[in-house]
Amino acid sequence: MNFFDAQDRARQASRRLVFAYGLATVFIVLGVTAIVAFALYSFTDLGYGYTVGQFIANNSGTLVAAAVLTALFIFGASLFKTAALSSGGGAVARQLGGTLVPADVQDPLRRRLRNVVEEMAIASGVPVPEIYVLEEESGINAFAAGYSPSDAAVAVTRGTLELLERDELQGVIAHEFSHILNGDMRLNIRLMGVLFGIMVLALIGRLIVRGGHHASIVSSRRDRSAPVVLIIGLGLVILGWIGMFFARVIKAGVSRQREYLADASAVQFTRQSRGIANALKKIGGYSHGSKIEAADPEEVSHMLFGSGSKLSGMFATHPPLVERIQALDPNFAAGDFPQVERPRFRGDDRDRPAGVSDFAPDVTTALAAGGAQALAESIAETVGQPENEHVKYAQHLRQSIPDSLYDAAHSAELAYLLTIALILDRSGRIVDRQLALARDQLGSERAGVVRRFYDELGGTDAEYRLPLLAVAFPALKLRPTPELSYLVSLATRMIEIDGQIDLYEFCFYRILMSNLGKAVDPAGRRRAKRASKTAIRESAIELLRILADYGHEDELVARAAYDTGLATLGNWASGFEFRSDRRNTVASLDHALDVLLGLNSKGKESLLRAISATAGHDGHLSVTEAELIRAVCATLDYPLPPILVHEGHS
Repeated sequence: MNFFDAQDRARQASRRLVFAYGLATVFIVLGVTAIVAFALYSFTDLGYGYTVGQFIANNSGTLVAAAVLTALFIFGASLFKTAALSSGGGAVARQLGGTLVPADVQDPLRRRLRNVVEEMAIASGVPVPEIYVLEEESGINAFAAGYSPSDAAVAVTRGTLELLERDELQGVIAHEFSHILNGDMRLNIRLMGVLFGIMVLALIGRLIVRGGHHASIVSSRRDRSAPVVLIIGLGLVILGWIGMFFARVIKAGVSRQREYLADASAVQFTRQSRGIANALKKIGGYSHGSKIEAADPEEVSHMLFGSGSKLSGMFATHPPLVERIQALDPNFAAGDFPQVERPRFRGDDRDRPAGVSDFAPDVTTALAAGGAQALAESIAETVGQPENEHVKYAQHLRQSIPDSLYDAAHSAELAYLLTIALILDRSGRIVDRQLALARDQLGSERAGVVRRFYDELGGTDAEYRLPLLAVAFPALKLRPTPELSYLVSLATRMIEIDGQIDLYEFCFYRILMSNLGKAVDPAGRRRAKRASKTAIRESAIELLRILADYGHEDELVARAAYDTGLATLGNWASGFEFRSDRRNTVASLDHALDVLLGLNSKGKESLLRAISATAGHDGHLSVTEAELIRAVCATLDYPLPPILVHEGHS
């Protein structure tokens, strides 16, 4: 499936959800107003001696107020719930009883979970999400939550952790990463808000009925107003549950479609259906199934790997379990569920998955030659759609990271210093000045650690830099917000220390700034600049100029690369000539990237093809060119997997 089409479908589903929610709210508001009018007209003196029309005319202010208050209450409850989840996926996981798995966890089962999640993140081209375990849940289940990949969280139940083998766990995590990559998480949070707003109305009605019943017992028989409260409360209960009925149907329809897609994506990630199919089979053969005890299944069922409840038919948020399994294993029959036993965990400290040693040793970060256009097509097709080769590469890369750097990326203290080392000038031309700044700001001891990490990074390839930042991300997020803000400020000063900024350094810095910003304030993530079509076109041209100029020393070669990218954009970009001008490039690039965030999905796909064609205009990519494309894509929110380049094609 095309990533950009999947994003469009997620947005369309979100718009349909908002429309259906608005329509349901209108009917509920009209219903509440009608019930209030009936109760006042029938059981109070306000309706005595008046026709219905006269009553409505005389009490229009009261009825309008009832309608407005009802609408405000529903919308307010939904906004309240959504705001409560505004801290990102971790907030959702903690509300459901999740316990954070620390970056330096030593428990073998939890370390295996972290390893699998890290491998999926590296293979997908996104930061490693926060990882949680629902310790009190013995059922087999999992979910992903958050507003974007930068603030995502993946949670699994204790039953998932203890009962699944590595390939089964990998299938479940791959399923959840599909939700992260396809834009399902934000939609799920909106669904939680919608359901809460409508559900609270029914709960308030129930409380009113109880209170009104008590009042009717102690009130005077001549007091005709007592039934008004009971009728209004009963009406709220009825309307609330009618609203819940339609909300459940809407939620189930949206969720079932996304679950089939996520199952198929998990097979694509892992290149085998056995893992996720066996995980689903174990749910069917396990006494606790996928049941979630600590949470209201009504509220969270659409987020889960398994249904988590016994809802069925039109209310089921997941396809029937047997149908999901048969889509992966056509020979499976309903009576074939296995007896679930607890396996004994096997694995060494780095949890080496089977088959990693067979990974092609010449792959560094597999695109065959075929011209710039073929190269651009190949890269665009992998966005948000990692293949099994990317997962194998991620496993191989994680295993080959030097132990000291790998351990530092998992330490809340050392990840901070490792990030600074990743920013330092790779050529060594200004590194002494950067380290002097580090000594002034951090002290000699910490600056020494930064220097040691920098020296170790010098012995590794460029392909390790983005994965190391992705792995260090969860540990960085544990630092207080002021420290993260200071890290961004220090990084800015370091890359600007000589007045010139290497393009790769800038992209690395921008990835850091963007991901940390969205992690600290998920709901307030940076907004795309509103821009005209002319401004977007000019920004796209400026980006191609800069990529061509900085990627090629020879101006004639740079011009050829630019023309290749321009041709990929099509007629809407014609008429712009190439010019080589490195003055104010950073400011120009920063502005261009901000504007280009406002592109629609088709525009983003076209721009990615143009970026790829510009960098690889000769039909080949070096590791440096591949990582530069990934860095630019990361700043534009394209989850691009590693661009695998065989050494023979460098």
